[in-house]
Amino acid sequence: MKKISSYIWEYKWAYIGAIISMIIAVSLDMLAPQLTRLIIDRVVLGGETTLLPKLLIGILTVGVGRCIFQYIKEYTFDTTAAKIATKIRRNLFQHIQSLSMDFFDRNNTGELMARVKDDVDKIWNALGFIGMLIIEVCIHTGIVLFCMYRTNVKLAIIPTIAMPLVGAFAIIMEFKLGSIYGDISEENAVLNTVAEENLAGVRTVKAFAREKHEITKFLSHNQRYYDLNMKQSKVFVKYFPLFQFVTRLLPISVLILGGLLVINKEMTLGELGAFTEYSMNIVWPMEMLGWLTNEFSSARASNKKFKKIYAETPSIREPEHPVTLEHVKGEITFEHVSFHKADQHDILKDIEFHVEPGKTIGIMGATGAGKSSIVSLLQRLYDATDGNILLDGVNIRDLSLRELRKNISIVMQDVFLFSDTISDNIKFGKRDLIDFKTIRSAASDAQAVDFIEQMEQQYDTVIGERGVGLSGGQKQRISIARAIAKKAPILVLDDSTSALDMETEHEIQLALNELKDTTKIIIAHRISAVRNADEIIILKDGEIAERGTHESLLAKEGLYHLTYMAQYGDYLETITA
Repeated sequence: MKKISSYIWEYKWAYIGAIISMIIAVSLDMLAPQLTRLIIDRVVLGGETTLLPKLLIGILTVGVGRCIFQYIKEYTFDTTAAKIATKIRRNLFQHIQSLSMDFFDRNNTGELMARVKDDVDKIWNALGFIGMLIIEVCIHTGIVLFCMYRTNVKLAIIPTIAMPLVGAFAIIMEFKLGSIYGDISEENAVLNTVAEENLAGVRTVKAFAREKHEITKFLSHNQRYYDLNMKQSKVFVKYFPLFQFVTRLLPISVLILGGLLVINKEMTLGELGAFTEYSMNIVWPMEMLGWLTNEFSSARASNKKFKKIYAETPSIREPEHPVTLEHVKGEITFEHVSFHKADQHDILKDIEFHVEPGKTIGIMGATGAGKSSIVSLLQRLYDATDGNILLDGVNIRDLSLRELRKNISIVMQDVFLFSDTISDNIKFGKRDLIDFKTIRSAASDAQAVDFIEQMEQQYDTVIGERGVGLSGGQKQRISIARAIAKKAPILVLDDSTSALDMETEHEIQLALNELKDTTKIIIAHRISAVRNADEIIILKDGEIAERGTHESLLAKEGLYHLTYMAQYGDYLETITA
C-alpha cells in the first residue's frame, strides 16, 4: 500500500506554498490588534488624529491581504486534496481489480463500494479542509501566543494554562471516538450492501411479496447505524461543553486580570485591547479542536480499512517470465486436474480431457457437479489444486493472465450486461477493434438482430443496469453476440441457451457450427446443446462418470441415457405409439 504520507510528499510544493500563504494570512491577522492598540493609545488617548487615516488604511490593507492569502491557501489545499483523493481512489480500485476471485468470494459489493466511495471521501476531507484547519490551528496558536507574550507575559500565562487543558480533552475524546468510527464504517458497508442487494433484486422481492421483510431488515441495519452515530454524538456532546467552558472563561479572565494591570499602570489600555483581540483569536482554535478531532478520527478509521484491503494479495500470480503464444490454435488439455477451495470438499477430482483445435466438447452434469468450475480453472480465476491445464501445449500458469483470457470468449451462466448501449455491450471484449459490421454479424449469429432492430434506437439503445428491461432470452442472446464478436480461438458457453426456445437455440447452434477454427466448450443441461459435440463428458460429484459421443453414450444406457429419456421420453413415446 502506498502510504498517505507518500501522496502528500508527491505534492509537497503545493502544500508548502499553501502553508506559506497560511502563515502570511495569520500574521496579517495578528497585525490588526497592534493597529487597534495604536488607535486606542495614540489616537484616542494621545490625540494624534493625523495617524488615524494611516492606521485605517493599514487595517484595510491587512484585511485585503488576508483575504488574498486565505483564498490562495484554501484553493491550493482543496485542489491538491482532490488530486490526491482521485489517485487514492484509482489505486484502490486498481488493487481491488487485481485481486483474485477468492477475495470477492469473501467480500460483498456493498462493503467494497463503501471503501471506494465513502472512505476515500473521508481521506479527501482530511487532506483538504480538515488537514488545513489542523495546520492552521497549530500555526495560529503559535503566532498568537508569541504576540501575547510579546504584549504582556503575565496575561499570556492564562492561555498557556488553558491550551494543554483543552488539548487533553481532545486526546481523550479522540481515543474514545477511534473504535466508534471503526464500527460506523463497518455498519455503513453493511447498510450499503443491504440497499444494493435489494435494489438489484427488487423484482425478486416483489415477486415473492417480501417487501415488508426486506424493509424490516434494512431498518434494523439503519437503526444500528443510527445508534452508532448517536454513540459518537454522545461522546462529542460530553466533551464539547468542556471546550466551550474553557474558551468562554479565557476572555473573561483576560479582561479581569488585564483591567487590574491597567489600573496598576503595568500595561496600557491599548495593549489590553490588543491582548483581548488576541484572546478572542485563540478561542476559535480551542473550539475547533473537538470537531477536528472528531473528523480526523473518522479519516484514521477509513485509512485502517484501506490497509486491510491492501493487505490482501492476489492468490493467482502472474509468471515472472511469461510465455508468449504467437498464434493460439485453441488446443485444450486437462491433465488429472483436481480442485477444492479452502475448508471445502473437493469440487473437481482427477479431470482429464483433450480438445483438438476447432473441435467441440460438451460438459453435462447435475447442479453442483463442477461444470462451471472447469471454466473458472481454464480462465485462471482459480488455480487447480492438482494437475495441469495446457493451452496449445503450454501450461496456463506460464502464460500471462491477459494473454490467456484474451484468447477465451465466454458466455456466462449468470448473464451480466452493463448499463450502456447494446452496441457497446456487444463489442465489450475488444471495444476499440470491433466495427459495426462485426457487431451486426455477431448479433445475427446470436439471433438477436430482429428484436434489436425493432427498437427505436436499435444498437444505440441504452439498456438498464444488468440488462433491466430485456427478457432473459434477449439478455442471453446479447451475451452470446458479445462472445462471438470477440472472435477468440476458444469459445465457452456456460448454460448460455437456458432461457431460449428450442427453435432459437437450434439456429444459434447452426451458427456456432460454422465457426470451424474455434474450439468450443459447451456446458449445458439440455441434450440438444451438446449432442453434436465431438466428445461429451458427464460429471458426477466432481468426477467424470461417463464420456463419449452422443451415440456411444446413449448405447451405454447410463447417466446420459437417463437425461436423454427425461428430456425426450414423452416425445419418443408419442412417435412410437
